[in-house]
Amino acid sequence: MNCNMPSKTQINDERLVACFIVSFEKLDGMVADESDPIAMQLAFGTRNKCGLRQWRPAMIESDSKELEPIYAQLPARFPPLFERLVLNFRWAEVDLQTFRLLANPPGPGLGGLLQEMSGDRTIWKQLRQAGYMQFGKGPGGDYDPVCFDTNSRAGNRDYKIVKIAHEQILCNDRIKVTAVLAHSFRELMLDTIARANRG
Repeated sequence: MNCNMPSKTQINDERLVACFIVSFEKLDGMVADESDPIAMQLAFGTRNKCGLRQWRPAMIESDSKELEPIYAQLPARFPPLFERLVLNFRWAEVDLQTFRLLANPPGPGLGGLLQEMSGDRTIWKQLRQAGYMQFGKGPGGDYDPVCFDTNSRAGNRDYKIVKIAHEQILCNDRIKVTAVLAHSFRELMLDTIARANRG
């Protein structure tokens, strides 16, 4: 698939999501390690010399009704592009260099995604109460949550993408935004695709 984006304004959403998925392989080694059961579910091919396999996202369509149990526990609905991504693909946690995207594991329903989002109960509770929805973490071993800031609308039910200091939540019970990664999920996707194309 040709994912060179000539214009940031006139891009078909379906193509944008597909190109975002293609960027995973360009930006992350996508190694299926025994310590990551989700990646192992998505593993394919034979093991390399080190005994490792790769994983790839799976195209699995889900009914939009499957989002309702998640929305019942969130301060707002996901941006439309993130909804489209979640409803059409399943993936393991992937490092996209400026952030790590939480996994949307294979399985019945989307309960696995909710489990990934709410894994750290203290952070989950504080973020929800303050109007943030975690969908990622910082790159590498960075534990800081990457979130949709539902307090700021970027239009069409999209939100700023912010990074929040996890230590401030765990140690001081407060939310401290340390960076704005993008002004919308669309912008974050376009930036990720552009970075993958440069690599």
